[in-house]
Amino acid sequence: MVLGTLFVTVAALLCLLTLLAIFPITEIYMAHRATLERDGLAHGVRVPRWQLPDSSGRTIQSPPVLPFQLVMFTDHSLVSWPSVADGLRQLLTEPDLQIIILLDRPNEVAGPVLTSLGLQDIPAVIGSRALWARYNVRVAPFAIFVDHEGHARASSLVNHDWQLDKLWRIAQLPSDPSTVNTRPPVDQGQRSLHA
Repeated sequence: MVLGTLFVTVAALLCLLTLLAIFPITEIYMAHRATLERDGLAHGVRVPRWQLPDSSGRTIQSPPVLPFQLVMFTDHSLVSWPSVADGLRQLLTEPDLQIIILLDRPNEVAGPVLTSLGLQDIPAVIGSRALWARYNVRVAPFAIFVDHEGHARASSLVNHDWQLDKLWRIAQLPSDPSTVNTRPPVDQGQRSLHA
C-alpha cells in the first residue's frame, strides 16, 4: 500500500515537472488575468518621454508628433507571431499613427527579421530593460498606444492582428466620456415627427 502511494506521488511529480518544462513557470504566471492587467500603463497615464536614434541615425521620440503612436515592445522573436506582423503591416496604412519597435537591447538579427516580415518601414530603436520597466512591460510582444499629449490610450500583450486592431480602435475613442454620444442617430423622418 505504501509502495503504491509512493509510486503515484512520484508519477504525479514527474508529470508536473514535465508540464513545467513544456510551459515555463513565467508563461503560466503571466497568463493569469490579474497579472496581465497589471502590465503596461493604464488609460490616461503619462508615458515616459524619450528620444532615441533608430538604425539609420534618425531621432525618434515619444510622445509623438502625430496624433497617435504605437510603441511595440518586441525583439527578433516577432517572427514567431506572424499574425502580429500582419496587424502591424495593416496599421502602417493609418495616416495618424506612427509605429515604433522598441527593443530592450542591441540585437543584430532584429533588423533582418523585420525586413523579412515586411516591417522595414517601422523604425526600430534600442532602449533598455529599464525603459521597458518604466512602461511596466515584462513580456513581448506588447503594444502601447500613446496620444500626442503623452498619455497611454490602450495597452496589452498581443498575439494576433485582431488584438492590435481592437487596441487601435480603443485608442481612438474620445478620452472624455462626456463627449461620447451614446444615443442612436435620428434620421430626418424621425426628427420631423419629434420636433
